[in-house]
Amino acid sequence: MAKSLVIVESPAKAKTIGKYLGSDYVVEASVGHIMDLPKNDIGVEIANRTFEPTLIVSPGKEKIVDRLKKLASKADSIFLAPDPDREGEAIAAHLEMQLRPMLKAKATLQRVTFNEITKKAVQAAFGQARAVNSNLVYAQQTRRVLDRLVGYQISPLLWDKVRRGLSAGRVQTVALRLIVEREEEINRFQPVEYWTIGAKLKSAAGVDFVAKFTGIDGETARVANGVDAEGKELFLSGALPNEAETTKVVAELNKAAWSVAKVERKERKRNPTAPYTTSKLQQDAAGRLGFNVRRTMGVAQRLYEGVEIGKDGTVGLITYMRTDSTRVSADSIVEAREYVLGQKKLGSKYLPEKPVEYKGKKDAQDAHEAIRPTHVEYTPDSIKAYLSDEQYRLYKMIWQKFVSSQMVPAVFDQTTVEIAAKSDRTYDFRVTGSILKFDGFLAVWENASEDTILPDVKDGQKLDKLSVDPEQKFTEPPPRYNEASLVKVLEERGIGRPSTYASIINTIQDRDYVKKIQSKFVPTEIGTVVTGLLVKNFPYIFDPQYTARLEGELDAVEDGEEKWTDLLTGFYDHFEKELLVAGDNMEDIKRMEVATPEVCDKCGSPLILKWGKFGSFYSCSNFTKAKPMTVAAGPWKKDSKAVTKKILDAFKYPMVVKAVTEDVTDFSKDVVSTKELIAAIGEAAGKGKKITVEQFSCDFTKENFAAKPDLSAPGADEVPEEEFCDNCGRVMVLKNGPWGPFMSCPGYSEDPPCKTIRKLTQKVQTKPPVQLDEPCPKCGKPLLQRDGQYGEFIACSGYPKCKYVKQEILDVPCPKDGGDLAVRKTKRGDTFYGCVNYPKCDFASNLKLVNETCPKCDSAYLLEYGNKEGTYLVCPNNREFLPKRRPKKGAAPAEEPTTPPCTYERRIGEPKPAEVIALPVLPDPELTRAVVSVA
Repeated sequence: MAKSLVIVESPAKAKTIGKYLGSDYVVEASVGHIMDLPKNDIGVEIANRTFEPTLIVSPGKEKIVDRLKKLASKADSIFLAPDPDREGEAIAAHLEMQLRPMLKAKATLQRVTFNEITKKAVQAAFGQARAVNSNLVYAQQTRRVLDRLVGYQISPLLWDKVRRGLSAGRVQTVALRLIVEREEEINRFQPVEYWTIGAKLKSAAGVDFVAKFTGIDGETARVANGVDAEGKELFLSGALPNEAETTKVVAELNKAAWSVAKVERKERKRNPTAPYTTSKLQQDAAGRLGFNVRRTMGVAQRLYEGVEIGKDGTVGLITYMRTDSTRVSADSIVEAREYVLGQKKLGSKYLPEKPVEYKGKKDAQDAHEAIRPTHVEYTPDSIKAYLSDEQYRLYKMIWQKFVSSQMVPAVFDQTTVEIAAKSDRTYDFRVTGSILKFDGFLAVWENASEDTILPDVKDGQKLDKLSVDPEQKFTEPPPRYNEASLVKVLEERGIGRPSTYASIINTIQDRDYVKKIQSKFVPTEIGTVVTGLLVKNFPYIFDPQYTARLEGELDAVEDGEEKWTDLLTGFYDHFEKELLVAGDNMEDIKRMEVATPEVCDKCGSPLILKWGKFGSFYSCSNFTKAKPMTVAAGPWKKDSKAVTKKILDAFKYPMVVKAVTEDVTDFSKDVVSTKELIAAIGEAAGKGKKITVEQFSCDFTKENFAAKPDLSAPGADEVPEEEFCDNCGRVMVLKNGPWGPFMSCPGYSEDPPCKTIRKLTQKVQTKPPVQLDEPCPKCGKPLLQRDGQYGEFIACSGYPKCKYVKQEILDVPCPKDGGDLAVRKTKRGDTFYGCVNYPKCDFASNLKLVNETCPKCDSAYLLEYGNKEGTYLVCPNNREFLPKRRPKKGAAPAEEPTTPPCTYERRIGEPKPAEVIALPVLPDPELTRAVVSVA
């Protein structure tokens, strides 16, 4: 009997759902998207404005698709069950495209969705199977096409004008713009001085308390604090503008009579807040748990897909975690109310008469419920033993937020005491205190609420002054964005949607457009420059308001209210115009040369500001790339005047005359006149095989320190953050592969596996070069210690003119040709020993050669070999002791050795410890304040 085939996104979800459905269903995972646009082509038809995407099977997914096709050809029914959002609907549509041709005659293919992975919800979803929602698919497809049009048509401009490898994202650029504009706002900020006054007083009962100055004669004291965005004046209340005025007020207060002017007591309620939306979860997880967005969503994903809970098996603990809705199901509200009612510490007084309903945002999609526990009975502490620490902490916060949202408000008694200090005038002070009268929802929602208790005072009661304490303060610039505040502003401005916040933040970091210093986003120089260019040349496309309007139009496509091609046509009309203008007018940062007042430390010439691979830098104006001219002996002897004229036509003074033998300089002299030039050429004759004349070039450069972060600031050079798995939230570990180090989820080999990996960027892998005191033996320039593809190495700083690389040479000659043997490394980072005459000599050994003669067979060297029992010196002819080498595939059978076998071995030490792969040291955070102007 053929079984039904169910296809979900992840192996973890497949495992959970398989247990709920039973043996009549085969549950498989697509492991995310199976189709996408091609990487080597824009993949979107724009000539005729159809915007039809060209979809192909994603590279690496061929085996998965083939397996699903085989299973589909045998199944009577197929259920597509990716996540219940636009991305999930698109995955379902792509699966349908691949599998429908494989169906048997009467087989069916349907779409199922569930907001929570529980047995009840999953089984109910299969009873409400439907067709794939084309509007949802069109909405996702439109977003994908929009991003492709922007990325593939703007990125080449950035490659040409700034640096190859840069890319521009439609929404990510707007998020980056917010960060850059905040940094510019901080740089422009002018602090305002103001003074506050606190008075320490004692009541008649002898209780001390502190009151704050608010004004004089009933008028609030104010200090001007600039204007807001609309030009309205801003003020600091309860403050004085300078020390002189503050000193006068303090003098009057010290001789004033103090008394209670008015006591006001009232009851204040604090209401519970709604269950979590995605953005609120990300914000609270950052503030309360210290989780970044990537970690929060990874942990939430695993809680949603299911966790093994003892005898209950795999249980999905929370509802779908990508939502902008505060709505929850009626059943879950009943569960929460029953829980509160049944608890001894709570009971009916903690429960409102009717369920609490929360209003969502006006522009919310409201496609799914809020994030809540699937079963309130699974209290955090009851299942703590089955959860990892991060899972427990996040689940506890989600559980407490949901249950507390259905409880009564907390009640505080708030007291405000107005105080008068009468001297020549009446100086007003105020102090406010509150006492928690009834904890209400705070009994579940853990939130520190300290009571501020005031003494029992009455109107007109006299007070004793203990001290008057003025304090000078300055206004501070707006804070840099952290992950939580960036998500908040993106949500408030309608930029992106719950499912995109994490990818937006990840992308701008992965592209090195921003760095994190003390958990705050700081734009790099390249991020600032790219933003300036894009905002100036594409003012419409990268406008935050326009980006927000596009999100609304995407929602309209999802609801079937707008045709997806109409949206793209309207967008592309604007985009195409801006693209044409930008192609002609965008500033060429790559070829920029800006004069500066700085002078060269070597020759005193003016320095110019240039743009290089790693940002802006200062370069000597005397630097030149002009190629040297060779002076042949024959033409020089025949007609030295003609050769001299040719040299003077090509170069200007000063020049350098050199005599070179195989890249080694035997003679060098600077000349500043024709007489010196002719004399130097004559002097160079016979001192080297080749005589050259070249333009004097000063290679002095220095970093643009003004564009770098202040490394003396606390946290500027802090250890980089840990990496977290996008899928499960666990801390990623460093591994080494055929193409270098990479980050991997520790659950890579688990069942089901979590195969999340992340490549390390070149900047992360590479350490900055370190200059050594040792000179190059070929050209005399300083040697540099560099970090390369196969690890650290030492090479000449004069590269590419001088290609000297220092090698570690063994004291054993090559057994094949007698050349030197050098220590080398493979792509995997493994050490081996090879002849320096490669490829002429192909000798190589995985074992270290030791300069010691074998006492048994007179072999000229021994091999150092280690196993679990110890470290040995072994004769290379001891073929029984040494490990056998596996022949390469297709290689001819190895020839029998001609040397007689030997049995010599000698233990010289304990087993060597396994090599530990250390996490690469990150370079200093990149540039933050660009001095490159794109205005």
